[in-house]
Amino acid sequence: MAEDVKRGRLTVYLGAAPGVGKTYAMLSEAQRRRDRGTDIVVGYVETHGRRHTAEMVDGLEVVPRKAVSYRGTTFTEMDVDAVVARRPSVVCVDELAHTNVPGSGHEKRAEDVEQIRRAGIDVITTVNIQHLESLNDAVERITGARQRETVPDDVVRTADQIQLVDMSPDALRRRMAHGNIYKAEQVDASLTSYFRVGNLTALRELALLWLADRVDDALDDYRRAHRIDQPWPAKERIVVAVTGGAESETLLRRAARLAQRAAGSELLAVHVIAADGLTNPDERRIARAQQLVGSLGGTFHSVVGEDVSQAVVDFATGANATMIIVGTSRHGRLRRLFTGTTGERIALLAGSIDVHLVTHEEGVGVGRPRLYASPLSRQRQVTGYALAVLLPVVLTLALHLLSDPDQLPLDVLLFLAATVLVALVGGLVPALATALVAFLLMNWFFTPPTGQFTISEPANVVALTVFVAVALGVATVVDRASRRASDAVRARTEAATLGSLSRSVLTGADTADAIVTRLQETFGQRAVSLLERGPAGWTVLASSGAEPACAPDEGDTRVEVDDDHVIVLCGAPLRATDRRVLEGFAVQTGLVLEYRRLRERDERAAALERAEATSTAVLRAVSHDLRTPLATMRTAVDGLVSGTLDPADQKELVAAVEDSTEQLERLIDNLLDLSRIQSGLLHPVLRDRSLEEVLPLAVAGHPPGDVVLEVDESTPLVRTDAGLLERVVANLVTNAVRASRGETVRVLAHVLPETVEVLVVDRGPGVAPALRDRMFEPFQRLDDTTPGGLGLGLAVARGLTEAMDGTLSAEDTPGGGLTMVLSVPRAGS
Repeated sequence: MAEDVKRGRLTVYLGAAPGVGKTYAMLSEAQRRRDRGTDIVVGYVETHGRRHTAEMVDGLEVVPRKAVSYRGTTFTEMDVDAVVARRPSVVCVDELAHTNVPGSGHEKRAEDVEQIRRAGIDVITTVNIQHLESLNDAVERITGARQRETVPDDVVRTADQIQLVDMSPDALRRRMAHGNIYKAEQVDASLTSYFRVGNLTALRELALLWLADRVDDALDDYRRAHRIDQPWPAKERIVVAVTGGAESETLLRRAARLAQRAAGSELLAVHVIAADGLTNPDERRIARAQQLVGSLGGTFHSVVGEDVSQAVVDFATGANATMIIVGTSRHGRLRRLFTGTTGERIALLAGSIDVHLVTHEEGVGVGRPRLYASPLSRQRQVTGYALAVLLPVVLTLALHLLSDPDQLPLDVLLFLAATVLVALVGGLVPALATALVAFLLMNWFFTPPTGQFTISEPANVVALTVFVAVALGVATVVDRASRRASDAVRARTEAATLGSLSRSVLTGADTADAIVTRLQETFGQRAVSLLERGPAGWTVLASSGAEPACAPDEGDTRVEVDDDHVIVLCGAPLRATDRRVLEGFAVQTGLVLEYRRLRERDERAAALERAEATSTAVLRAVSHDLRTPLATMRTAVDGLVSGTLDPADQKELVAAVEDSTEQLERLIDNLLDLSRIQSGLLHPVLRDRSLEEVLPLAVAGHPPGDVVLEVDESTPLVRTDAGLLERVVANLVTNAVRASRGETVRVLAHVLPETVEVLVVDRGPGVAPALRDRMFEPFQRLDDTTPGGLGLGLAVARGLTEAMDGTLSAEDTPGGGLTMVLSVPRAGS
C-alpha cells in the first residue's frame, strides 16, 4: 500500500489531431503550477519550431537532455536519471508515444514515464489520438498513413487525469494556413492530404468516443464507490435477454440495429442459468449466440439466478443499461394467463429502464391463424373469464339459501344480469361461457327435478332456452359494438394514410416503390408488387417484401390500376373494407404512374432543349472561335506567298500559322471528345498504371518554373487509361497556369485507402463556390476572356474522368486560388 501512495500521478493531454495545442496546454499548466509555488521542471519538450510554444518554456527549469550515439549520429533523449535525481514534484514530458533511440535506457518513452512515476514524481505528458494502439488501423484507413509510434491504450486509460485538447477542423486548418503549425513549404501538401476536413473530423470523433469510454469507466467507478444502484443513462446500453432458444439470434440482430442508431452504443447479451421453460438449453445455440454477439460488436455474459426476470433486471441495473430487449413468451395461453410472462415481469421490475418486447416466430400465436380475435383488451378478457366462473357460483350459493321452489323466473333474471355484466366486461366468449355455466347450474339446482340434468316442466325448458338466447344476443351486441369502435379507429388510420399518400403524390414526393412499401405495412402483407403489361408479358415496376409476385396469378389479392398495370398482394386475404381502401391505393398509384410519365416527358423535352442549346453554341463557336485561327492562318499564308517579306517577318508568320494550327486542332479535339462523351462512344482501356509515368508527360509542355510536379516514389499504382488521364491532367494544368498569372502551379498526389487523388493547385483568383458546378458544363468560360477557347476544357475533363471511373471536383486553395481534385481508383480496389 505504501508503494501505491508514493507512486506519482499521471496527467495526459490528449490531442485530437496534430497542431491542436496539446504541448502549449501542457506548458501553460506548468506555468500556472510554477506561479502557485509547485516545484516543476521540463524533462522533455518538442516545440517543432513554433514560436508561441517556445515562448511558453521561458521561466521553466529544463533538465538537460542526454546525448545518445547511434550508427555514427548523435541524438538527444530525455535524461531519466537526471530527472529522478533532481526529484521535482512534477515533470513535463512531451510526446508519450515516442520511441527512444537504440541505446537508451528504455525502448519507449512511456517506460521512461513509468520509471519517473515509481520514484514518486508526478508526470504531465502529451499524446495524439492517432498514436493509441487500438486506433492505429482505424487511423490508417481514414488518413492513408500508418503511425509507426504507438502507445498501449492502458497507459493512457489508467492515467489519473486526461485532458482533451480539441479544435474544430476549420480552425485547425486556419492555424495551418497561417503557418502556426508547419513551415510554409509544407502547408499546401498538409492541407490537401492529412489535414483535410474529413480526416480531421474523423480523428476528432475518434478522440471524443475514446474519451467517452474513459469517462464512462470513471462513472461506473463512482457509482460503485457511492453504492448507487439506479441506472444513470449517460450512454445508450442495450441488454438482450438470451434464453438459448431459436429466437435468440433474432433478438440479437434487432438489438444491434437499435444500437447502430446511436453512436457509441453498447450491446450486452445476458443468459440466465435457470429453469424458465427451457430445462436443458441447447448449448450449440448458446455458442452460436455468443459468436453472433461478438461479430455484432457486443459482449456475452452468463449469470446465475433463481428468478430469471429479477436476474436480468439486476444485471441491467449493474451495467447502467438504458434498454432491455426480451422476446415474446413461448408458453401456452393457460400458463401465461395465470403466471404471466418473463417480459411482463421484467417490465414491472425494470423501473426507469426501457423494456423492448420483440416478436419472433417461436412465440405463441405468431404466424398461426386465430379462430376468434376479440377487439377487447387482454386485461378485460381475463377479467371476463374470471367473472364467468365466479359470478354464477356466487349467485348459485346465494339463491340456494332461499330454497324457494317457485323462484326460477328470479333465477333466470339474475343469471341473465350476470351474463350481461360479463359481456360488458369480457366480450362474447366469456359471456357465452357464463351462459353455459348458468344454464347447467340452474338445471342442476333450481329446475325440478333438482340434482340431475333433466327438466320435467316444458315452461322451464322455454325459460332456460330464452335465457340462453338472450344471453347470446346481448353478448353478440356488445362484441359488435366493440368491433365497430375498432373499425372506426382503423378507418381513421386508413384515411390518414390515404390523405398522406395523396399529399405526397400531389407534391411529387412519392414513388411507386414507396406506395408498395406503404401497402405492405398498412395491410400486413408478406409481399406487394406493382406489375406492368408489356409485349413480352408482365414485368415488375416496384416491389416490397420477400418473394413478390411476378404475375397476377401468383398473388393472393389483386387490384387493377389501369389496363396495363395491376397491384398484386401476397399474404392473408383482405376484408371487404380493406378492399375498398386498396382501391383507393390503386387510384393513387395511377396518379403516381401518370406523374412519372409526365416527368419523363419533361426530362426528354429538357434534353432536347439542352441539345438545341448545345447545337446553337457549337454554331456560334464555329462562326467565331473557329473562324479566328482560320483567318490568322489565311493572312499569314497570303503574306508568305507574296514573297516580299524579309526572313524575320517570314519566321513570325510561320510561327503564327503553327500557333493557329495548334489552337484549331485543340478546339476540334475538344468538340470531338464532347461528342463522343455525350453519345456514349468513349470506351477507355483501364490498366494498372504508375503516376510517375503519366504525370510527367502531362506537364511536359510547360516550363519548369511554371509547374512543379511532386509525386512520391511510393505512390501506389492506379487503375486508369494512361492516355485519357494524361489529357485530363494536361487540360487542368493548362487552365491552372493560365489562371495563376505567373505563380507556380503544383501537381501533388495524395494516397487514400481506395483512391489516389491528383491535386492541381494554383494561386489564381479562384472560383466562387456557387459557380463551381456551372464551370464543368460545356461552353462555360465564366470570367475567362482569354481568346481562343470554347469553354469545353473542364466539361471534357470531367467526362473523360467519369469514363475512367474517377471523379473531378474543385476546392479552395488555402491562402487563395483553386485546387482541382482528380480522384483515380487504386489498382486492385
